[in-house]
Amino acid sequence: MGIAGWLRVAAAAGCAAVTCAFATALVARRVAAWRRWRRALAVLRDFEESFATPTERLPAGCQLPGHRDVRRARLRGREQGPDAPHLRRLAPGRLSTCMLLYNCLTAVNIVHVTRSEEGIYYAIDIGGTCFRFLKVELGAGSTIINQKVEYQPIKEELTKGTSEEFFNFIASTLKNFIEREGDEGRALGFTFSFPVRQLSITSGSLIRWTKEFSIEEAVGKDVAQCLNEALVRNGLNLQVNALMNNTVGTLALGHYYDEDTVAAVIIGAGTNACYIENNEAITKCQGLLTNSGQTVVNVEWGSFRPPQIPLTPYDICFNNETQNYYDQGFEKMISGVYLGEIARLVFQKMAQELDVFGTAVDDLATPFILSTPCLAAIREDDSLDLREVGRRLEEHLKIPNVPLKTRRLVQRVCDIITRRAARLAAAGIVAVLQKIGRDGTRCGTTQVRRMTGVPKRSVIAIEGGLYQGYSVFREYLNEAVVEILGKEIAPTVVLRVVEEGSGIGAALLSAAYSSNRQESI
Repeated sequence: MGIAGWLRVAAAAGCAAVTCAFATALVARRVAAWRRWRRALAVLRDFEESFATPTERLPAGCQLPGHRDVRRARLRGREQGPDAPHLRRLAPGRLSTCMLLYNCLTAVNIVHVTRSEEGIYYAIDIGGTCFRFLKVELGAGSTIINQKVEYQPIKEELTKGTSEEFFNFIASTLKNFIEREGDEGRALGFTFSFPVRQLSITSGSLIRWTKEFSIEEAVGKDVAQCLNEALVRNGLNLQVNALMNNTVGTLALGHYYDEDTVAAVIIGAGTNACYIENNEAITKCQGLLTNSGQTVVNVEWGSFRPPQIPLTPYDICFNNETQNYYDQGFEKMISGVYLGEIARLVFQKMAQELDVFGTAVDDLATPFILSTPCLAAIREDDSLDLREVGRRLEEHLKIPNVPLKTRRLVQRVCDIITRRAARLAAAGIVAVLQKIGRDGTRCGTTQVRRMTGVPKRSVIAIEGGLYQGYSVFREYLNEAVVEILGKEIAPTVVLRVVEEGSGIGAALLSAAYSSNRQESI
């Protein structure tokens, strides 16, 4: 063989060696990628198991404390809600509590709104960093003939400033709203959706702030009086004649439309519930039982921690990073402020340990960068290539070119978080029904739910963007209520969306109390 032949042989051998090396490297990369993906799927399985909410856990996990067992507890110098034996410790020195606050609202006015009020009534609804002004016009028979709602964002500095600055802003904005409408109205309802110890229908002292608010010097003050003083400073003749939180307003509007309404639930940026209780079931309270035989109980269930539902590493990390350490445990598992953040923490761990998103993952380290509306859009993407999932990841998290299998993984994480939140909310609703004997268990004495006597129709008024606007969440919640109650009892329970309930309900109650002049009960 000549030199040329040997050269050809050498070249062929070199090409073969290069090809072999390339193939080996390619196989190695594929094996590494396959192993990473296997680990990612294992993390997903562990995550799904830790977020599991089997039916047998739900009723016991969310049982409300009985009123006869209610006692006041003061922990670390802070006023807490009633404790109960089945509520366990979250951390040393902190008890998991479900705060039962008795609202000074006679159930007669909740049910009837007397149907004799006419005229124009205003309401202010404060529950987050955007509040609402409402004008409601009542005609003959207290028929709502006109209503108007305006939204006003609250600047961040006001949520951390002084109470005088905060309430001056509310009063001045209300004044501008009234001047545009051209009628000062007859009365003012005030929906204030933070834990308040109700002193009368027109007064209540702030127990503590939640969500993004931290105006510390306002704690302990009468919030209605703070607003009234600000109204005077701004030259308005209106004064608060009905103070409540958003659940009570929603309950009022629910009863306005359907007298079988027994409770109201808020599932939006935050979450809470209230219900109507017979006075004989309440032996220990704050001296605020009404003279109508029934009292509205504000549960403040956001502060509850279900003992049967374990905290996950993502919940624990989340609670450690937030301002209210271990506070609002139930709310942090359910409500719209937090679900997107839980998803971000899961994705961040996957990115750190498994490299499933590539290298462009810096934005995953930014708290609250992933909103719950974004999580909802990811979960509800039903396109074959999940293009909306890819778009959201690129726009919100700056992660481009995500493969389809990773998009499916992301969607599955969002589904798991949504499902747990919805099922826990459903368990809370059933716990309220159980407390008032509407779940078929004779006030929780047995887990066998059977119809006894004449079926009672029970309507739960629901307000909040998470339930109203996120169809998958709503479907999971409705499904869980049926699953827990059983096919015999479930048809007697109606979950009814009440639009603008917390604000319009406040206007209706201000109308009722302006005619009845019941300043306290």
